[in-house]
Amino acid sequence: MIETKLYSKMMTGQKQALSERNTGTTVVAYIVTLLVLLPLLWMVLLSFKTNSDILNNPFSIAGTISFDNYARALETLNLGLLYKNTFIIAAITIVIEILITFMSSYALSRMVFRSERLKRSVTALLLMGLAIPAFILLFPVYRLTIFFGIYNTYASLIIPYIATSISFNTLLFTGFLRGFPKEVEEAAIIDGCGLFTLGRAVVFPIIMPVVATVFIFNALYIWNEFPFAVTLISNEAMTTISLGISQFKGRFNIDYGGIIAASILLIIPQLIFFVFFQRFIIEGMTAGAVKG
Repeated sequence: MIETKLYSKMMTGQKQALSERNTGTTVVAYIVTLLVLLPLLWMVLLSFKTNSDILNNPFSIAGTISFDNYARALETLNLGLLYKNTFIIAAITIVIEILITFMSSYALSRMVFRSERLKRSVTALLLMGLAIPAFILLFPVYRLTIFFGIYNTYASLIIPYIATSISFNTLLFTGFLRGFPKEVEEAAIIDGCGLFTLGRAVVFPIIMPVVATVFIFNALYIWNEFPFAVTLISNEAMTTISLGISQFKGRFNIDYGGIIAASILLIIPQLIFFVFFQRFIIEGMTAGAVKG
């Protein structure tokens, strides 16, 4: 009887401690979420103010709600052209880089090299890009685009985007493939499956969570990328989304209200995109972290 009471008290104490711990975790999660959302909420507030109010009273609540900034943004930006250029660049870039990094990652995680040192060197070379900021290469990339005659073309952005994404994509793919069971591939090889058929029909469909993660991260990167775009594109017909917002900045003045309203218009599709695909991000990152 005494043991039963002690066990009951022990279980009650554990439940109470667990409940308090969950409450504390929930409070911390709400605080972190609020801190993350605060800049976005502030942007929304500023988008309804005039330029003078933004400069003089940036933290005050707008007395009257005005949509003049949004109207000016829609008049200034050719959204159809911006979306078209960005979509073409993103689609071509993502398809090519996924193919390249999938094949290179599969070779590094599955194929047997004659020299283990060579394998480690190739892996280090592909991952070295994570330690080198891509933007310090802006001037060499600019000179190369001029030399090859691809300045102001889709290729001038597609090639650098592919190059700067190889390291991150390789890290995700190799992290998942190294923990991927080889028995599935061995069974397919016994059934007469060739290398390219093995990769296309067996391995690639199974690693779709990681592929989706790579797709989402690279799509958002291309959507927001500005330094390469402003350096390699000067033709208005080739303007991308991030580059289009810079049209509100003149030589002697800056339309802060227009910039903020345009940023809100361009953030909304990203939020919708992220809401629909966040499940794939979590699955892909978890798969790579657990199995890698």
